[in-house]
Amino acid sequence: MKTYIVDIDGTICTHDNRTAPYDEARPIKARIEFFNKLYEAGHTIIYWTARGSYSGVDYSELTKKQLDEWGVKRTDLRLGKPSYDYWIDDRAHNVEDFFMVDTETGETETITL
Repeated sequence: MKTYIVDIDGTICTHDNRTAPYDEARPIKARIEFFNKLYEAGHTIIYWTARGSYSGVDYSELTKKQLDEWGVKRTDLRLGKPSYDYWIDDRAHNVEDFFMVDTETGETETITL
């Protein structure tokens, strides 16, 4: 089984713009269903968000409420992801390219564009 660290804003939900309040986020249902299938197949799904990292505001209750309302299955929810401009990691995937993972095995298919 695999462990997935998944961002929230811009990955499983969308906003009108980067300054829109978190409570105005809209779920991206297909992506939520995708990660729910990975969870149901036995993979570890950890949602890790930077909500409040810049401002110091505690968004944990709002975030838990949204995830529950959207039907997001998860192993864990973590807040306090560090703020950054670029995250460089050999295992990182751009959200637009990621959704080629087999939800049963967790293996990523190679995509050639």
